Amino acid sequence: MLKKIAYITLFALTFSSCSDTLDDINKNPNATETPLAPYLLTGTLKQGADLYWGSTNNFDSSLLFVQHWAKIQYTEPDRYDVSNASFVTLWNTGYATLITDLNTIINFPDAQANSNYKGIALTLRSWTFLLLTDAYGSIPYKEAGQSITPSYNTQKEVYTGLLEDLKNAQSLLGAANGTVTGDLVYKGDIAKWKRYVNSLRLRIALKIADREPALAKQAAIDATNDAAGVLSSNNDTFKFTYISSPQQNPASAWFETRDDYRISKTMVDKLKEFSDPRLPVYAQLPSDASVGTYVGGGNGLSNSDANSQGFAKTSKPGTYFLTSTSPAVIYSYSEVLFNLAEAAARGYIGGDAEQLYKNAITASFNQFGINDATVISNYLNQASVKYDATNYAKSIGTQKWIAFFGQGLDAFAEWRRLDYPVLTAGPATVLDGKIPSRFFYPGTEQSLNGTSYQAAITDQGKDLLTTKLWFDVK
Repeated sequence: MLKKIAYITLFALTFSSCSDTLDDINKNPNATETPLAPYLLTGTLKQGADLYWGSTNNFDSSLLFVQHWAKIQYTEPDRYDVSNASFVTLWNTGYATLITDLNTIINFPDAQANSNYKGIALTLRSWTFLLLTDAYGSIPYKEAGQSITPSYNTQKEVYTGLLEDLKNAQSLLGAANGTVTGDLVYKGDIAKWKRYVNSLRLRIALKIADREPALAKQAAIDATNDAAGVLSSNNDTFKFTYISSPQQNPASAWFETRDDYRISKTMVDKLKEFSDPRLPVYAQLPSDASVGTYVGGGNGLSNSDANSQGFAKTSKPGTYFLTSTSPAVIYSYSEVLFNLAEAAARGYIGGDAEQLYKNAITASFNQFGINDATVISNYLNQASVKYDATNYAKSIGTQKWIAFFGQGLDAFAEWRRLDYPVLTAGPATVLDGKIPSRFFYPGTEQSLNGTSYQAAITDQGKDLLTTKLWFDVK
């Protein structure tokens, strides 16, 4: 009931941002004019989960790019036949809603928000900036929220700045620094927030590893040596758990009225190759019972070819992802273990990279309800799954890609960074056989912030889907 009340309050707040004139006319003498930190925190967590897990940034773009899902009709996004209007939601919601509200918490006087609120807000703001730079490249960072025409920072500047921001966030968080309410993820458990901060630091360390290895190594050491630790079990997974309609998981809401996505053939084929027990979790059997097996949809097909696969003869994504209460997983314990395995493989930290890799796969199995030790052992002992120390990127990249199923934005970022598995653009795609490497900037940046936009693309490269970002060196 408390969660439902929080959601209702959130939507009441959403409709409170009228113009100054209307505010004056409609002023309620009984209402507070001061935004409250718990409500802002609740709002940003819910809106951030919707942004990450919803259609525009997930199953209508990044999940298609990494071939987790495929379109069975209206295939333009799966063929990369899109415009800059297709990528405005991440930018607009990221800046105008999430970063704006989080800055409000950060700038509150201590009487309105204790340092734990501010540390959480700084952490969530860092996560938002990380999503933005991973998707677009150079972005407004240092001047974001301070100017209507903010200059852009390079991706290197953003990543290194976020490492400092997260150090600051860690220093603000403490068990004795005040109670937090409105936290629908960790329920005010500051120890978990501190582990999440370090896990973000580790993620960023690997983002810069191919460009700034010395800095990356130090960041990995700092993150893993911090007394708070990193995410330490599936109970620490950073996820937003939805409730019933109308506050249900965005994919669940979509499939209530639409039927235009299938699990990708690329994913189904890989899971079958590995005899992966996650296949029945990730996919549904086709509704035509005569098919009798899981069948993925091809990526990058023309509308007619996609339709001809048969709506009843292909597999929808699994019900695990399509129920109203399905969680929006944002940072899993499995990912932390994969990141630790890579950091160990690179020689940044101590530890057995192979064992961490096995633990990461096991954590993914457990995350999806697969706990049979024999099943897990048999999977790990397959020659096709065993860790290859001579090519850790292939082993980790392939298994991380599988474990990230449904988390399009991060799967897309890590696939570009690690270059595994090898994916092939579909036959009707429009980028000369290439798969996108980034999102377009919104068209409003050209019209409203043209000078900064032009400076950014001069430095980074043309505003094309195929322009590689700074972290994507191969």
